[in-house]
Amino acid sequence: MLKIIHLDTDLVAIDKPAGLLVHPSRLDAHERETALATLERQLGEKLFPVHRLDKATSGVLLFARSGEAARHFAAGLEATEKRYLALVRGWPPEAGAVEHPLARDPEKPSAGQPQREALTRYHRLATHEWPFRVDERHATTRTALVEARPITGRRHQLRRHFKHIAHPIVGDSTHGKGPLNRAAAAHFGVQRLWLHALSLRLPGGLSIRAAPDEAWGRFLADGDPAVAASPDPQY
Repeated sequence: MLKIIHLDTDLVAIDKPAGLLVHPSRLDAHERETALATLERQLGEKLFPVHRLDKATSGVLLFARSGEAARHFAAGLEATEKRYLALVRGWPPEAGAVEHPLARDPEKPSAGQPQREALTRYHRLATHEWPFRVDERHATTRTALVEARPITGRRHQLRRHFKHIAHPIVGDSTHGKGPLNRAAAAHFGVQRLWLHALSLRLPGGLSIRAAPDEAWGRFLADGDPAVAASPDPQY
């Protein structure tokens, strides 16, 4: 059963677990379970995805309860404020912006594809130094917890933008670093993409949050995983 974090006459939001596909996809044709099908069975009604999350990403996922509502909220998606938590390699600046165009389809070579404007803002929350080696030049490994806001909505935007600035997201099998992912999985005892959709704020003011699970607590400076309750940063 999926965890419902918001329900009204037009919308239903869940806290999607990592590893669950949002809806049927040709890229994961072997997958039978999806968030859409599971939630439709759970509520006993037809639902319509308003936006998407990658299969490996956890957090806030929004569905409409009618086709009309889906069209209405999808039209305002660019104006929806999205906030994510990500664990990245290294220590990026305390705050910054990545303005770098992205090819439309991240599954294909970028060369020859139209490039679309893309902007991500981020704020560093905590830094860490772990007692495991990835690079022979360093005895330890550095990571940072960041909160990121994709201002535009391109596919894999956060994953591709953090790769672009040489701070790939830990656990990203497509845009990350294999040796880092394997070493981190062994040290933390869990293999996953460390990317969580923390909140959505829709035009009109409705805000929906999904607190990160307890595994994220190890990455916060004070060990408190209730980061979802923190005030919105100014960036």
